[in-house]
Amino acid sequence: MPVFSYDEAFSRNIGWVTLEEQSLLRGKRVAIAGLGGVGGSHLLTLVRLGIGAFNIADFDTFDLPNFNRQAGASMSALGETKVEVMVALARDINPDLDIKIFPKGVDSDNLADFFTGVDLYLDGLDFFAFDARRAVFTACTRFDIPAITAAPLGMGVALLNFLPGGMTFEEYFRLEGCDEGEQALRFLLGLSPAMLQMGYLVDPSRVDLAEHRGPSTVMACQLCAGFAATEALKILLKRGKVQAAPYGVHFDAYRNKLAHTWRPGGNLNPLQRLALTIARKRLAAKAATKFTPNQ
Repeated sequence: MPVFSYDEAFSRNIGWVTLEEQSLLRGKRVAIAGLGGVGGSHLLTLVRLGIGAFNIADFDTFDLPNFNRQAGASMSALGETKVEVMVALARDINPDLDIKIFPKGVDSDNLADFFTGVDLYLDGLDFFAFDARRAVFTACTRFDIPAITAAPLGMGVALLNFLPGGMTFEEYFRLEGCDEGEQALRFLLGLSPAMLQMGYLVDPSRVDLAEHRGPSTVMACQLCAGFAATEALKILLKRGKVQAAPYGVHFDAYRNKLAHTWRPGGNLNPLQRLALTIARKRLAAKAATKFTPNQ
């Protein structure tokens, strides 16, 4: 039976990181809530970076509609819990991993435990999991844990960092008191003020925020993992410039465009408020067309 060696397995990282930095990464613990579209890719990417410990949470199982983008989705995984499948894949890369699983997901009762000993949080929650996401990011603020959210949009990625002492998730997105539809709009436009992805959406009918439905691509999820892992490396090693909200970045591979965004005040920014007003009108017009009975 082959013998695992951490030093040999991750030796090709050396050069971009030092031996000392690789050892530091081995001692870090990263929390990931949600192991679907981006969460599973985050986990496997960070395992290959040499991160040594994880807290992971997800209550869901793999199904056929996951196949187009989710790292753990396969015929052998159908009906299996995402945490168990992803733990097996991660430990097949590094058998020495220290992984603590939360198979019922995250909630107010287990957030303190979920963040115990954690150095960094990566957001992998479903786009529409607003209550859980707000609770998780509030906990990050309370426990002084840096947090990264990388959203797969079209064939690209929109990334925001929330660092201790800086602008918080709630201060940026302003979701308090909003109904679900408004939260969806504010989250989407807050993530991607540049909205680079909309220029090549070939079937807008497939986007329905009210029905919690939207198209996705594996390219976007893998780009998210690469962008987020790079930010994670800089944060964990305290090396390189890390920009935090209200600064963000949006890269779209299809359009070969990179947009650096800056929205002081987050969704209270005048540009954001204008974009939200336009988006609301478009959604209202779409809803009116959808539900107008035939004459």
